[in-house]
Parts: sequence; C-alpha cells; structure tokens
Amino acid sequence: MKFLVYIILAALFSFTAPIQLFEYYPQERDSLLQLRNSMSSSLNLHANWTGPPCIGNLSRWVGVVCSDWHVTHLLLQGIHLSASLPPAFLLNITFLNKLTFTNNSISGPLPNLTNLLHLESVLLSYNRFSGSIPPHYIELPNLKQLELQQNYLQGHIPPFDQHTLTDFNVSFNYLEGSIPETNVLQSFSRSSYDHNLDLCGFPLQLCPVPPPAPTIAPPPPPAPTIAPPPPPISPPRNRKNKFPIWSIVLITVAAATVTFLLAFIGFCCYKKAHRKEAESGETLSAGWKDKKLPLSQRTEDPERRVELEFFDRNIPVFDLDDLLRASAQMLAKGKLGTTYKANLECNAVVAVKRVDNMDCLSRKEFIQQMQLLGKLRHETLLPIISFYFSKEEKLVIYEFVPNGTLFELLHDNRGVGRIALNWGARLSIIKDVATALVFLHQSLPRHKVPHANLKSSNVLIHQNGPQSYRSKLTDYGFFPLLPSKKFSQKLAMSRSPEFCQGKKLTHKTDVYCFGIILLEVITGRIPDDDDLSDWVKNAVDNDWSTDILDVEIMAAREGHDDMLKLTEIALLCTEDTPEKRPKMAQVLTMIQEIV
Repeated sequence: MKFLVYIILAALFSFTAPIQLFEYYPQERDSLLQLRNSMSSSLNLHANWTGPPCIGNLSRWVGVVCSDWHVTHLLLQGIHLSASLPPAFLLNITFLNKLTFTNNSISGPLPNLTNLLHLESVLLSYNRFSGSIPPHYIELPNLKQLELQQNYLQGHIPPFDQHTLTDFNVSFNYLEGSIPETNVLQSFSRSSYDHNLDLCGFPLQLCPVPPPAPTIAPPPPPAPTIAPPPPPISPPRNRKNKFPIWSIVLITVAAATVTFLLAFIGFCCYKKAHRKEAESGETLSAGWKDKKLPLSQRTEDPERRVELEFFDRNIPVFDLDDLLRASAQMLAKGKLGTTYKANLECNAVVAVKRVDNMDCLSRKEFIQQMQLLGKLRHETLLPIISFYFSKEEKLVIYEFVPNGTLFELLHDNRGVGRIALNWGARLSIIKDVATALVFLHQSLPRHKVPHANLKSSNVLIHQNGPQSYRSKLTDYGFFPLLPSKKFSQKLAMSRSPEFCQGKKLTHKTDVYCFGIILLEVITGRIPDDDDLSDWVKNAVDNDWSTDILDVEIMAAREGHDDMLKLTEIALLCTEDTPEKRPKMAQVLTMIQEIV
C-alpha cells in the first residue's frame, strides 16, 4: 500500500512541473549528496538517495524525514558511517530539527550547525569525533538534546545556558578545564561529565586554586646625582681602647677548637648511623626512592623479618638487596596498592606489588595466604614468585607480563590509526579469563569470592602475534586479607547487587564481575557507576540488540550471531539474583561452544 502511495505521488509530481519548481529545494538535496558522496556506510546510500529527498511530507531516502517538502530529520545511526563529515554541508538544511549520527565511526571535527534555528536534538555519541566543541552550539536557541559522549573531543566546554536544554552528555572524552557555572550545566549529574581528561568543578571535584601572582616590589628610588659631602675626619681615639693582641689570638684558637669538636662529633654520628643502616639492610636504590622500604633480612625482630620463598625454582633467585638495587618503574596504582616493574641485576624482570590497607594483619595470616596463592599454577593465572612481610610493608612479587591489560587494548588511543581488537581476539581472551576463573573456583573452594577483584585492568595480555592474544588473571585472592567491608568496597565485587544489599557473598559474585567484563568486551563501553547490564537488557528488549556492539567489531557481520550469543551469556551472569546465575564451569562450556 505504501509503495502504491509513492507511485501516485511520483505521478502527480511528474505532471505538475510548476509545483515541482516551486516546492522542490535543490540546495537541501545538494547538501545531502555531499554527505552521500564523501562517506562510506553499510547501507548503499548511492542506490537509496536518488531523486528528490522530499515529496510533500514523505521521503524515499533512508534516514530522511520530511515536512512540507523540507528535510527536518537526518537519522543515520548505526550504519557504519566512516570518514569525516563534509564541511558546512548542513547549513542549507535550514529546517533541520533532529540530527542523529550515533554509533558510527565518523572522525574529524563536529558538524557546523550555524544558524540551524529549528534544531532540537543533536545526537553524535559513540563516534570518533575530535577537536573542540564549536562555540556556536551555545547559540542554538531551541536545543533540547546534545549527546557527545564516547568520542575524542578536547578543549573546554562552552557555557551552554539554553533553558530548553534538558539532555546533555560529554562523558568519556578528553575535555579539560572548569565546567562553566551556568544554571543549565550545573543542573546535570556527574554522569554527564565523567571520564574526561581533566574536567573539574561541580558536580565533579573542585578545581585547584591557582597560586597568587607574585607581588613585584617597587623599584628603589634613584640614587642622587650629587654625591653628599664626605664626613669629617674624626681625630684618632686613644689606643688604650683597642683589644690587646693576646686576646685576639685566644679567641681564634677557641673558635677553631669548637669547630673541630663539632665536626668530629658529627663524623662519629654519621659513622654510627651508617653502620646501623648497613646492618639493617636499608640502603635504597633510585628505583625505590619514592618511599623508603624498611626491609631487613638481618634484624632479630621476628615481626619485621621473613625470608623470600620462591615458588618457582626456574626463576633466578634474588634477595631483598637485589630488589632494592633494581631500577623500578611504576606500572599501575590500583585500589589495593601500587605495582612496579623491577629490572634486577641478574637480568630477571619482575612485577612488585606494594600492598596497602593491610597494616593490621599478623605475620601468620599474611604468610599462610601467600603460601596458598603461591602454590596455584595455571597457564591463565599470573604466578606469584615470592612475597615479603613486615609491619610497615607487604610486597607480592609476580611474573612480569609485558603487553599491558585488556582495559588498555579495548579503550586506549581510540581513533584514527588505532589497530582495533577484532572479534576473534576478544573471544580468545574471554575464553582464557573464564578458564582461569574455573580453576580458581576449584582451587579455592573455601574462599567466599576466590578472585573478588575481577575487572579488565586485572586481565594481563600476552601477545603472540598480530591479533593473537593470551591472557592471565592477576590480583586474585586478596579478599580474606582485607580487614573490613569498608576496604572491600575498593574491590570490583562491590558492584554486585548482593554486595550493595549487604547479602551473602559467594562464588556467584565472581560470575557477576565476569559478566560485566563480557559486556565491556562486546560493547566497548567502560563500566562506570551506571549499570551496563541494565542498558544492554533494555537494548535487547527493544529489539535494537546490534546497536550495543562496539563500533570496532560491527563490521564483522559474520560474527554478529556469536556476539549476540555471548551477550545472552553475559546477561545470565549479571542476573540480580545470584541463584539465577550459572556456575563458572557452565559459563566456560557455553563459551567453548561458541568458540
């Protein structure tokens, strides 16, 4: 029926040449053809966009909505548009009301929207736009929605203050500076601004106060041009008022003696301190100079001393002195502590984690847990080589993995020139993570939550070749060592519904965290305070499931069925009720069926 209407309208259109000349707006068509000819997409726009874009209130062009022969909506979301937009191509579409380019791969600057007075919605999120937000956007008088999240935008936020603006989001960009203190921008929540380079101001953290400018002292008055007359020459005083020569000699000898005694005392103190320092083993290398490590293998205090125990005899053995002399580079600062890369003199490279928030632990508790974790050996677990305990310091020494983390592979340097992580590589990494969790759950059955801190930044990557990756889990097994729920909130498991509700924690809590990693791999989105699983469930329920896929893997159309199967597994893992979630062994079986 719709096709018949198009035929009738086309026939009327062909027989009414005067009306066509009056109603047809070729400048709008020319503007859209610029877009068609400069961009590639999964739709064949060259075949779809032919003839006039509007016939009355109807359009035969995909993504174009018309009213009274004018283009009013341009809706091109999720069709793999790539390349940069033509400059100023929208300026002749003066009745444009809604612009949507969401979930594509468009690069370059944001579109020029000058003088589009009817524009209400600008939805440009999940692309690769770069550069700054154009200042003229604040001059759009009817703007209601502006969504620019998940791009590569830089610079400052313009002072938007349109009273019509009710939906605003610039999160996950590289914006910086202070959020303008306009009534409109101050009304939006933290989620509208999160995950930017250096944004500050309400509702984020306060901006640092710049130091006061140094005051410049006034210049001294100019010297008088005429020198004052010299003072009169006083007559010589009586020589009896001068010190006798013997008293001057006595004072000089006494001063020299005191100086010598002070120097001698200082030298003795230095030798004594140096000898104690040598005996206690507290000499520091430049690599650890950020914080003094009170380490000792020689002190007689049993609470400050433990021998290094090596779980893998194939690793070159080293001692604490070797560790302190090693050059160190900070790799990451996490919720449980700081991790360093240490280059030892024996040519071994290790990762050393300085653990925080465990000062109340006894020596026995820490050693027992480390000995339990150190005996775990699996190709998908990062092995613990050794550890150190003292009241002030707890160190865990791991094997070093050189190729970064899953988080970095998914999110770092997105944009032009980036080598995207393809679907096959993602699936291989996920299978390794699931295998590691099954092994942990079998090996630590008495632990409430065997891993407890499962997130993409704790999935270390080993690259075997282009798009060939294997992964290893790290940061596992620390939950029993944390003193209270307050410190447990720092772990990834705190995002689970049962933790938030104060309910019993089980192995299914790890399953929930694994489901979040699955959704991160599928969508390319960074999990934050918003519930990623709720967003995906809503998308699937509304039958736009392919819109959840990361733009970097949407081109692999032959893998969409597998991606949606993995999405179903992820939603099972993130069920609110732990009893409804599968066990990790079941999850691994489902993933292996996809692989």
